[in-house]
Order: sequence, then structure tokens, then C-alpha cells
Amino acid sequence: MSLLAGCGGDGGGSSSGTPIANSPSPTSTPTSVAGCSLQDRKAWAAAELREWYLFPDTLPTSLDPAPFASVDDYIDAMTATARAQNKDRYFTYLTSIAEENAYYDSGSSAGYGFRLGINASVGRMFVIEAFEGTPALEAGLDRGTEIVAIGQPGGTLRTVSALFADGGAQAVSNALGGSTAGVARVLRVRALSGSEREVTLTPRDFELSPVSSRYGIKILEDGGRRVGYINLRTFISTADQPLRDGFGQLRAAGITELIVDLRYNGGGLLSTARLMNNLLGGNRQTSDVLGYTTFRREKSSENSTDYFLPQPQSVSPTKIAFIGTQGTASASEVVINAMIPYLRGNVALIGTNTYGKPVGQTARDKPACDDRLRVVALTTQNADRQGDYYNGLAPFMPATCEAVDDLSYQLGDPREASVQQALAFLNGRSCTRIGGAAATASAARVRNVAVKQALLTPMRPSTIQRETPGAF
Repeated sequence: MSLLAGCGGDGGGSSSGTPIANSPSPTSTPTSVAGCSLQDRKAWAAAELREWYLFPDTLPTSLDPAPFASVDDYIDAMTATARAQNKDRYFTYLTSIAEENAYYDSGSSAGYGFRLGINASVGRMFVIEAFEGTPALEAGLDRGTEIVAIGQPGGTLRTVSALFADGGAQAVSNALGGSTAGVARVLRVRALSGSEREVTLTPRDFELSPVSSRYGIKILEDGGRRVGYINLRTFISTADQPLRDGFGQLRAAGITELIVDLRYNGGGLLSTARLMNNLLGGNRQTSDVLGYTTFRREKSSENSTDYFLPQPQSVSPTKIAFIGTQGTASASEVVINAMIPYLRGNVALIGTNTYGKPVGQTARDKPACDDRLRVVALTTQNADRQGDYYNGLAPFMPATCEAVDDLSYQLGDPREASVQQALAFLNGRSCTRIGGAAATASAARVRNVAVKQALLTPMRPSTIQRETPGAF
């Protein structure tokens, strides 16, 4: 059974917890294949929901599928009650089997290869991360670069502020395009130094590196102490070996204090999340519960209990500082939550509150139509049976320290505000809990690109945009 702890419809990227942009569905299913008419596909989706949905009491007793123009719209209507109860925020959705397999198996996708953040209060947009081997980074667009204006080759560029004023984030997203390889855009960009230039970017197929070769695994020096830094972009199967290799390096260096940076990680495969917990569990016993996975009563035979299985590369942490934001969701939250019962006051959340998705999806496939229905079917809990963090993990963390996402410095740089605060926690220095007024005042003194960033995420995102929020 393919179990997913990915964020779903809105990717967890909006600071409000709701989609901030709209785009067409990434899938296009032919209806000429037998059994793949719109009516057939709606009936199949309804039957799967009634069999597997974690909240069956919220499903309508009957719902006429005829008025709905697409399977997506019908699914959204079926799950509307659970969504109103904050249990399913577009986490149940239809996607393409081929597209999803390509992403989870190898990180394969198409685009420019960067993440974008919108500062809604002033209508400005910034590159918050660029991926290796992609058009964006090859053109010199990296963390902190501002995108000032967007247009097509030979056309007039429109400023991001004007687009935002006319149609909000939806207009900005639509102007970018980016999901079709070969369709170029001209961007006017501003570097951190203030200099401006125009670049032409053409999206292409690329394979996302889940662990950056530039800053994915680092050893930081802090007042004579050595601290391990791990940055994971997404939970896909190609992350497994780089994680093993990186943790092996930290183990060999005798690292016991860690910063785990999941600030933009929207989730992914539960199997990779469990591996990461095991790599953090060198001082755990095989009798220690890692987590519980629970299905609805009728599917209780699927319930399972995971125990820690320390690996040859596992480290034995004495303290962990997890960096998170509203873009930290699902599998990322599972990893953080699993460590609370064992580290207690020696584990902290640094940054802001997380998204809040303690549920996962199973895959129900209709191969002839290339349809995969990701159904919210399970809930996850830690060894304390805690898994009720629908409004984020911050209230359940033994320690939290508020910090901003400081685009003035690269990820993993000890001068970056969140990394700096994580180092402070590990060193026993004081901080303001997430939501405190003092931290908010401090954030205002950081360069304004760090304040009130919301990841640009379509309403019906592609697979990479679900699990790697803000990606284009």
C-alpha cells in the first residue's frame, strides 16, 4: 500500500493555510478509453471515498455527480464537510499515476527550478530557494533574488506589484506559467546588491535533488562547538541514500547536536520519514515506539505500530532544533512529532508554527485512465499517542523559538536568522516562544524580504508543488 504524508491541494504554502493562487489541474485524462468517461471516473472516486475515507461520517449520504464539471470538483464537494471542520484541507485529490511516480521515484518534474515567496503586504516576490541543475540557478537566480517584473519574449513586462494589485497571487502565478517545458518567460530581477537585469528563462525537465549538494549536510562551528545541519527539501525515495550518507558523515564526526531544517518541506513518503527518524534514533531501542498509524474502524486491519530501527549511519542526538514554517507539513511534522516523547525539553521548533496535517493518504488507482485518487485514510501519532495537531505543532512542542526566514543569507549559513536562533537554543541561550511580541519586533529589524513570506502555491498544484511548496 502506498502511504503518503504529503500536504495535498494547497501544499501548505499559504501563510493563511489556504491556497493563494489558482492554476489548471496538472492532469489531462482521455475519456475515449473504456471506463474512463467523466461519469465512470466520478462513480469510481465516490466508491473509493466511501470505502477508505478517514472521516466517513462527513461524506454526504448522496450527492448527484451530474452538476460537477470535473472529477476534482466532485471530490471537493464530497469532502466539503471535513474541510469545514479543518480535517481535510484539499488533502484528498486526483492526480496522475505517471506524474506522481516520476516525482516520488526520481524527483522528475518540469519548471524553472526555484521556489518563490510573495510578500503580500507590499506585493513583492522573491526567490527563496533555487535547485541545482535547473534553469534558474544556471541563470544566477538564487535565494534573495527579487523578481520585479514578468513577461513573454518580445512582449511588455508587467511588474509583480501591478499583477498582484490586479489579481492577487493568482495573476502572478498565471503570468509565470512554468509547468510546460519550452515556454519561455522574461524576468526582470533585482539582486541583493540592488542591481537589476533581465533574464529569459525556459522551463525544462529536471530531477530535484532532495538533499542539496550545496547546503544539504553541513557541520557548523558555534563557539568551539560542532553542530550538524541537515536540510531536506522533500520526502522522496531518492532522498534515502543521500540521507544515509549525510548522517554517516555526522556520526563519524561525533555530532550529537543537530539542526534539522524542514522550513519548506511539504511532506511526501512516510517510508522516507520513518527512515529519517531512524537516522535520528541512534540512542533508541528497537522496543521504542516510533509512531502509530491508524485507519478508520472498518479498515483497522491496516493499523500498524512502527518501532525505531537504528541504522549503521544513525546519530545519537542529545538536542535537536527543527526549523519550520507554515510550509512545513505532513511527513515533516511526523518526523518532528516522533522525537518529542524521547527528547522532551531538548527538542525545539524554531521559526514559526507548522502547517498542521496529522493525516496521510493512501493511493487508489484507476490505471486505464492514469487516475490516482489520494484519499485521506490514516492518522499518525507519536509514542505518547499525540497526533491532534491540525492547527500546527507549536502548541505541542516542549520548546519553541520564534525566528524569521532571512533571505539575506543562504540556507545553512549560521548568520541566517532561523539558523542563528537554532544555534542559540542548542547553546542554552534564551528565546521568545513562537507568537511572542518580542520576536515580532525583532523580525521587523531584519531585511524586509524576510518578513511575511507566503509560498506561491497553485490551487490544484502539480505533484512537485504539493510536496515542494512554492516550486515553479
